[in-house]
Amino acid sequence: MDIILLERVEKLGNIGDVVSVKDGFARNYLLPNKKALRANEANKKVFEANRAKIEADNAEKRTAAQAHSSNVEGKQVVLIRASSNSGQLYGSVSVRDIAEALNAEGAEVGKQMIVLERPIKTLGVFDVRVTLHPEVTVTVQVNVARSTDEAELQAQGVDVMAEMFEADTTGFTEAYDPNAEPGEIVTEDADEGVEDSEEQA
Repeated sequence: MDIILLERVEKLGNIGDVVSVKDGFARNYLLPNKKALRANEANKKVFEANRAKIEADNAEKRTAAQAHSSNVEGKQVVLIRASSNSGQLYGSVSVRDIAEALNAEGAEVGKQMIVLERPIKTLGVFDVRVTLHPEVTVTVQVNVARSTDEAELQAQGVDVMAEMFEADTTGFTEAYDPNAEPGEIVTEDADEGVEDSEEQA
């Protein structure tokens, strides 16, 4: 379907561009969200007649978004989540989770502004883009950890998972006698049991 863009759309074009997109994308997203018009003769005339106003409105919104960006850019939010020992989350972090955390910090953003390149399914610190306006994008940090202590360590650049694996390995080594033969699990109690049975015989 050919459409006329009413605002800049990433990877498509700018205001007034006539572009061809898949019908579903136009019908389900661009048209209902008033980001575009069908590119027929009547709409082209309407667009040209209103072009100056559309561009002025866009400039006004862009200026407001730029002013707002200082309140969002560089914010860091912490999300506490349960995970497996390998750091895999039970579930994933959603755009709603991130938006709610940012708003708790006074960012005033909607979940439709959060741009997740891929789902967050592990512990760690992630850079996430927030689109305040089609032409204004900022970056925030999302710190996903199992506790506030771990979140603080991750914020300082510590790889919590690597540290945990080292601790596990150390504990595993200490729990066993390095002089024992491979596969040997004989304990003192077992030896006494053998001696008792010999005495009774």
